[in-house]
Amino acid sequence: MKGTERLMKLDYKFLKQIEKEYGETFYILDTEQFKKNYLELKETFEERYSNFCIAYSYKTNYIPRLCKMVDDLGGYAEVVSDMEYELAKRIGVEPERIIFNGPYKDQDAVRELLLAGGTVNIDSKNELKLICKIAEDNVDKTINVGIRCNFPINDNLISRFGIDTNTSEIDDIISSVKHYTNINLNGLHCHFATRDLNTWHTRTERIISLVEEKLDMIPERIDLGGGLYGKMGEELKRQFDSYIPSYVEYAEIVANEFAQKYSGIKPMLFIEPGSALVGDVMKFATKVVSIKNIRGKYIATLLGSIYNINPTLNKKNPPINVYHNNDSNLELFNNIDFGGFTCIESDYLYRNYTGKLAVEDYIVFDNVGSYSIVLKPPFILPNFSVLEYDGEEVRLIKRKENFDDIFHTYSFEFN
Repeated sequence: MKGTERLMKLDYKFLKQIEKEYGETFYILDTEQFKKNYLELKETFEERYSNFCIAYSYKTNYIPRLCKMVDDLGGYAEVVSDMEYELAKRIGVEPERIIFNGPYKDQDAVRELLLAGGTVNIDSKNELKLICKIAEDNVDKTINVGIRCNFPINDNLISRFGIDTNTSEIDDIISSVKHYTNINLNGLHCHFATRDLNTWHTRTERIISLVEEKLDMIPERIDLGGGLYGKMGEELKRQFDSYIPSYVEYAEIVANEFAQKYSGIKPMLFIEPGSALVGDVMKFATKVVSIKNIRGKYIATLLGSIYNINPTLNKKNPPINVYHNNDSNLELFNNIDFGGFTCIESDYLYRNYTGKLAVEDYIVFDNVGSYSIVLKPPFILPNFSVLEYDGEEVRLIKRKENFDDIFHTYSFEFN
């Protein structure tokens, strides 16, 4: 049975049972759906280009349970901070299966990962200086690096990440890397936030061209980064300005292009998905605490916040299900808004709901797996529990945060 079907077993009685143990608001995690997404994406690309691997974007949702699943399934860890690197180590990811990206990288973490056999993708000349120093100080060690490339992909944006490939800087960096016999340039990397299918065609063509123009060999890997749409229902799709591609459509552009280009020696094709894997594997359950009428506008206040489900504030209404407490108390509303618990005027989780509603009803928001956990601030209320639910059993994945979690780094010595 599919993960979304399992979670449709939710009802008010079951949600109240969870509430007794874990509180009135909580996340529901479907790890089987995450595994299904991972394997489907992997198999879709591998059918077209066999030398393929997924590096999961920790920053999108770094729940350790999910990161460990990726490692167990043979995937890599794509990290952008020493904190995420530490997480990868703690769950047992081998250094060779860690890729360190991002505009800022802690020097000690870079040194440790490189000397352990991991890969760091160079984002600037300053990073190159650090890497060269590490190579000079450790001539008996092979240092694995990639270069993050920045080039236009026809999305009308100028990315601030990576090395501008339209200047001589990229040639200077490649030349500097090749100067060291113990630095292994294992490939080129790019990442763009734009998820549009046409931009994937552009980035694929351009990175392959860069390999031919700038490198005198076929590298071990070519990494196209992330920026893929995940699975979503039609209601959510209609709120986007662009077409929402499937895994197959991305693979037909990217993997087919690689298969045509590399028929002999095949570099490892990496992508670094986050939302494409985790977007639809989490729900957020929260209660209606009040309903008021202000100058003719009805507003329901929930024990949850926009920052719990959509901290990027993209103003889209996520899919929802409403579970009623008592049918006799229900009132029919037209275009009622769901406000959050914070004191921010713009804190609305959902706009213009039409249907029956009452205080104590549960609202369950779907498709909240991307960035909700990692970007939620401790503003007003700490974050809520995360529960794994497989249709039969509930398991605590992350407990509800409390006062000490937020304030233990502060000093309470006032003299």
